[in-house]
Amino acid sequence: MTLTARETNTRRRHLIAGCGAHAVHDGLTDVIYVLLPIWQAQFALSYAQIGLLRGAYSGMMAVFQLLASRAARRWGRVPLLVGGTALAGVAYMLVGQATGLVMLLLALLLGGLGASTQHPLASSMITDAYEDGGGVKQALSQYNFSGDIGKTLVPGLVGLLLTVISWRASATLLGVLGLASAGLLWWLIPRQSRTATAPVAAKPHVGTGSVTGLRALIVLGTLDSAVRMGFLTFLPFLLQTKGAGTAGIGLALTLLFVGGAFGKLFCGYLGARIGMMKTVWLTETSTAVLIVMAVYLPLEGLMLMLPPLGLVLNGTSSVLYGAVPDLAGAGKREQAFALFYTGTIGGGALAPVVFGGVGDALGVPVAVMVLAGVLSVTLPLAWGVEKGIEMER
Repeated sequence: MTLTARETNTRRRHLIAGCGAHAVHDGLTDVIYVLLPIWQAQFALSYAQIGLLRGAYSGMMAVFQLLASRAARRWGRVPLLVGGTALAGVAYMLVGQATGLVMLLLALLLGGLGASTQHPLASSMITDAYEDGGGVKQALSQYNFSGDIGKTLVPGLVGLLLTVISWRASATLLGVLGLASAGLLWWLIPRQSRTATAPVAAKPHVGTGSVTGLRALIVLGTLDSAVRMGFLTFLPFLLQTKGAGTAGIGLALTLLFVGGAFGKLFCGYLGARIGMMKTVWLTETSTAVLIVMAVYLPLEGLMLMLPPLGLVLNGTSSVLYGAVPDLAGAGKREQAFALFYTGTIGGGALAPVVFGGVGDALGVPVAVMVLAGVLSVTLPLAWGVEKGIEMER
């Protein structure tokens, strides 16, 4: 199908807007890792309380994603996406004024509520824009990659800013970023999309789907996300024990996220070549080994190891995300994506709280080793997903 210049421009604007929203929201989500050690020192927080703060943002994001999809049908996808981005910005403004744990917690809950609109609405917007002319998977690949760009740039820049300005000023600047991004989204998304309250007609998905395979995929994605978020929560403290300062922690997260960004592209290609199950077994086994190595390596060795760790740590999610359409039943693709996102982000939200308690009781190194052990459960689940895909075909 040949597209007109106007249609091509409209598709491109939807893609840029969706990718931009993903980059900003993921950056605002993961910059919390840089701020956690500062909050712990300032407010005398335990690891369980640190986990609660991290889990609050992701937990709200996970819980309200399905509601955001339903609300978009009534009030419009774009107003909700823009409003959620602005709300995340307001939340960081409040973080900059926080005087204790309660205010921090409330602000992060508010931020998570705003962030809940991004994944289901931006990915659906891009899918609808590219459905007729083809190229949905390529567009979603760019969308996934853009999230890691945000994870790389925002925490890294804030880590550098913290060497010259206070964390409160940094949080306020993050709030400005959220508000400015909301305005840019409203300007960038084509006018005809702003008042749309339902997705445009798309080519129907043929196939019955695989309920068992989809369930296995969601559990697999949830565990993978839990390990990833749990490790990211402990990484700053692991680095501190090895002598890293604030700037070093920011650099370490940047190295990890750079590897993760390339991991999503590389592992997606690898999955197409050798299959989903083999790719997941390779990435999850490698992740477990490198996580264990992170406990014992000195600071210099750990810094060198972070890019390849990021590659396998984040690469699995790209392979799993690409399997959702293969397992979704007819007319249920959007619901399948929403359920998958809810499970993975929910797992990521609970992990800091659960493993934070393990860290308080047994110490950070033991908690990190437990995270590596959890990955062994993902291997039989990957086999179940592969069987579901084969049945669907």
